[in-house]
Amino acid sequence: MTAEEHSERTALSTSERAREWLAVFLKGMFMGAADAVPGVSGGTIALITGIYERLITAVTDVDPLVVTLLPGIASAAGRKRFRARLVEMDIPFLLVLGTGIATALATVAGLVEAAESAVPALLFAFFFGLIAASAVVLRDEVDLSTPGRIGAAIAGFTLAFVLAGGLTGSLPNTLPVLLVAGAVAICAMILPGISGAFILLLLGQYLFLTETLSTFFDALFGLLGGGSLAAVIDPGLVVVVFGIGAVIGLFSISHAVRFALDRYRVATLTFLVALMVGALRLPAREVFANVSAWTPGRTLAVLGVAALGALAVLVVDYYTADIDY
Repeated sequence: MTAEEHSERTALSTSERAREWLAVFLKGMFMGAADAVPGVSGGTIALITGIYERLITAVTDVDPLVVTLLPGIASAAGRKRFRARLVEMDIPFLLVLGTGIATALATVAGLVEAAESAVPALLFAFFFGLIAASAVVLRDEVDLSTPGRIGAAIAGFTLAFVLAGGLTGSLPNTLPVLLVAGAVAICAMILPGISGAFILLLLGQYLFLTETLSTFFDALFGLLGGGSLAAVIDPGLVVVVFGIGAVIGLFSISHAVRFALDRYRVATLTFLVALMVGALRLPAREVFANVSAWTPGRTLAVLGVAALGALAVLVVDYYTADIDY
């Protein structure tokens, strides 16, 4: 954040600042809702709502050395310096935005868990529509004019197709896997055009994480009614480990992704789109696995829900048509 921006925000009245933070929180909720389903990227929503540049600037401005100011917060002057440094790095913005994202993730996680139990075929049909439409709207980013880019497309498609067909079911839901999944998924979450939830779905962690997140919040709210603390610990550990992986990815792997986009933009985007096409094997497999008989009514329901998922992506694309991904 520049000194001019900092002074402008400092001059805001209490009511104006409250409205600003409410707007940021709501934008975070929209981002979280997008990130929670495989198809639309939270980064795309950040672009639509006009906070993408501020988000990237805030993330890259975070300085771990701020912890060296902690010993001084015992004094009023030390607290003032610490608070000023946090504001300078736009940490309040990241916290409010993150709270909005977390709120939406918790809400959508419960809906996904319920849908997975009640109508799994329709849930994966919706995911199929989301992913397929995402690949279609990004088709202009694909370039097969050189051997290297053709190789990137083949590698992306093959990797996703193999993972979606075999490795997805066998990847364990262990803490190390979840740590890596968090690191990789967060990179996709902040990139316009590709969904972090899609990466989790490809890695076979999506349903496990949505169910665990829903269980965690249920147990957490259960404490208010005299629930057991033990019920919070197991799902809470999963959430914390995934969150640590996300933080690591945000400040490390994301730089590698950005480097690849800066140096090999076309090949990288071609790889990512091919990855999405190859991954369609997963929701298609799950749809067929959960439909016992293809009656006319069931067929129309599956096709209709898939079309609804595709429509959601196309609507977002319509409002971001002038954005250069």
